[in-house]
Amino acid sequence: MKIVSKTEAAALIKSGDRIFLQGAAMTPNTLMNAICDRYEDLSDVEIISIHTEGAVNYATPPYNKAFSINSCFVGGNVRKAVNTNKGDYIPIFLSEIHLLFRRNILPLDVALIQVSPPDKHGYCSLGVSVDVTLPAIQKAKLVIAQINPCVPRTHGDGIIHSSEIDAAIEIDAPLHVHPMGAISEIEHQIGRNVADLIEDGATLQLGIGNIPNAVLTNLGGHKRLGVHTEMFSDGLLPLVEKGVITGEEKTLKSGRIVTCFAAGSQDLYDFVDDNPIVNFKEAAYTNDTNVILQNPKVTAINSAVEIDLTGQICADSVGTRQISGVGGQMDFIRAASLSRGGKPIFAFTSQTKNGISKITPTLKHGAGVTTTRAHVHYVATEYGTVNLFGKNLHQRAKALISIAHPDHRDELSKAAYERFERE
Repeated sequence: MKIVSKTEAAALIKSGDRIFLQGAAMTPNTLMNAICDRYEDLSDVEIISIHTEGAVNYATPPYNKAFSINSCFVGGNVRKAVNTNKGDYIPIFLSEIHLLFRRNILPLDVALIQVSPPDKHGYCSLGVSVDVTLPAIQKAKLVIAQINPCVPRTHGDGIIHSSEIDAAIEIDAPLHVHPMGAISEIEHQIGRNVADLIEDGATLQLGIGNIPNAVLTNLGGHKRLGVHTEMFSDGLLPLVEKGVITGEEKTLKSGRIVTCFAAGSQDLYDFVDDNPIVNFKEAAYTNDTNVILQNPKVTAINSAVEIDLTGQICADSVGTRQISGVGGQMDFIRAASLSRGGKPIFAFTSQTKNGISKITPTLKHGAGVTTTRAHVHYVATEYGTVNLFGKNLHQRAKALISIAHPDHRDELSKAAYERFERE
């Protein structure tokens, strides 16, 4: 591994390169921004990544003259670009992104990563973002790293030897943080409704945000919970400290929290640092349905932008506008439905902040179906929970209307009548 300046590192990039960019809290912004400074010398450089954090100069003028975005998951910082001719989105399960690299469907020229300083044996840690970074490193022709002492050394698969890194720069900067937001009373009620569905000994999958955190704040009275998730966030920490999360009933990696990336506060990053309780694996493992379902009572809690009266879920677009990605939703929803005693759950507020119902007669024109109606079981809003499994279309509509916001129930009932009661 050769230590170089950021200017020297940026000079290694050539026109026409396909660059993988490590994501989430570990996004190597210093490296990427140094490359962006060369925009006048470069052309047709493709950036492929999942969710990233921080400034994305390559997505904005004048830098985007040299760069295009090919995103496997759309975060807020690239959303505008992805919905223009300077970017695009690949619909793909998080569990399968590694195949794009390992099968050379999208051959990688360069992998940009962030790592901890090497230990006495020469090994660096990928910190809190192993996910699809590991296969990218394995297949990229060139690996360039930014070495940062603020990167926690995590246990699991995210360890690479410094000899696998071709060039590196040195920085000292905190990771990106996601502070927990204030939970509203409506979100607390959804949290209570979902918590009532969770059994002692369940294996949990949750994401980040107020509703997952609201669920977790209502699990203080539960026992022997386990965690096998794609994302690890702050809301889990109090339950670990209270002994609610023990993982003792998990079939795989009993007593361990299994995840492929973490995002949250500095307290979270301090918790995972050199902590053998938390096992970071690549997404090909954490999100493998056949792996997940081996655990007991897998309870997967996911969200939605909208759901139609038959149970179709859109979670990654607003009409034709791409705002997110498929991610691991289907990986875990299917695993939960196949797990012994498992429960796939969708939880969301009954309407948007603008008063638009999230339970709709049909999905918006052009909306993507993230999860099919055949996969949807439990649905929760602040007005209760329903189980759609085994119900016909008419029964599903009736059930969903019962947990819609009262202001929209008459309109939804009329739409259901016109659809299902016509002779």
